[in-house]
Amino acid sequence: MDTLVNVEPKANIPALNPGDTVKVAIKIVEGERTRNQMFQGVVIKVKKGGINSSFTVRRVAYGVGVERTFFFASPSVDKVEVLRHGKVRRARLYYLRGLTAKKARIVEKRPKEAKEAKEAQTTEQ
Repeated sequence: MDTLVNVEPKANIPALNPGDTVKVAIKIVEGERTRNQMFQGVVIKVKKGGINSSFTVRRVAYGVGVERTFFFASPSVDKVEVLRHGKVRRARLYYLRGLTAKKARIVEKRPKEAKEAKEAQTTEQ
């Protein structure tokens, strides 16, 4: 079955991991017009499986948690932009559903270059 469907990764979707904060541009058709609508939130799940691969994004809008699942191969997903990488120790972040406010925040993963540059500054002084 996998040989029948050859899945090419979309160039406008980067590699996603749970905990990443992303901004997803979705194509919305209203009558004859099409426009892009942004959906920004935290990736709580990434499902891999060829043509069925998907990712779920969660955000809180007006005090209500909203989760939306997007397929990687979907033509309605225009582009995905990773705003920050989160430091998490789980593959499924379902525990965020029960948390609110500051408890639901995810610590940002810092790149190693920034850490090394900071250490080099302290040794020079």
